[in-house]
Amino acid sequence: MKTLKNKPTAIRGLYAITPDTADTDQLCALVEASLQGGASLLQYRNKTANHALRVAQSRALLELCRDYGVPLIINDNIKLCLAIDADGVHLGTSDGNLAESRARLGPEKILGASCYNRYELAIEAKLRGADYVAFGACFASATKPNARKADLALFGKAHADLGLPSVAIGGISQDNAMLAINAGADAVAVIAALYSAPDVTLAAQQFSNLFTQPSIQTEQTI
Repeated sequence: MKTLKNKPTAIRGLYAITPDTADTDQLCALVEASLQGGASLLQYRNKTANHALRVAQSRALLELCRDYGVPLIINDNIKLCLAIDADGVHLGTSDGNLAESRARLGPEKILGASCYNRYELAIEAKLRGADYVAFGACFASATKPNARKADLALFGKAHADLGLPSVAIGGISQDNAMLAINAGADAVAVIAALYSAPDVTLAAQQFSNLFTQPSIQTEQTI
């Protein structure tokens, strides 16, 4: 299997997050379509799968990501990340200590942190070794309908003061993604508006093309 030679130096663009499905072939087809359309990162997230299915699916997705030179991030599971040698992990506040997670992952893997609507969590995440932070829900989300609303001003503050890339998540669609990007988000994390689209490749292209607009902020490096 191919490997990424170096840790990615930027978090920017379409950050695709997988939908929950037990059909690995279907999942791989959807993901490949999004990679063909320009997704720059992929997060494997399946809250309904058992351990064996998660291992099988994440390994299949890692092979695809290697083919396209795109990092694979594992949601909430450091053990799985290390077991398959994925490129990183994304953690919420209840998913483990960030400093301990960084020690387990080593310096070469990506560590992302959910900060919800709280800037102080982003400051703490940076101190504990995170490579990027995510704020959300930015908009009403079908995936997490009860998620706390995050003010888009958080992205401008992070862009100006934090020195880490920030990812917008929660209810991101073609209609509102530019609001988050113009506010300072370096990437937009998308599930439903990408993988439920009639043409996943086209949807990925449309999201990716938003980052070529002249009004967007300069990307943050990790």
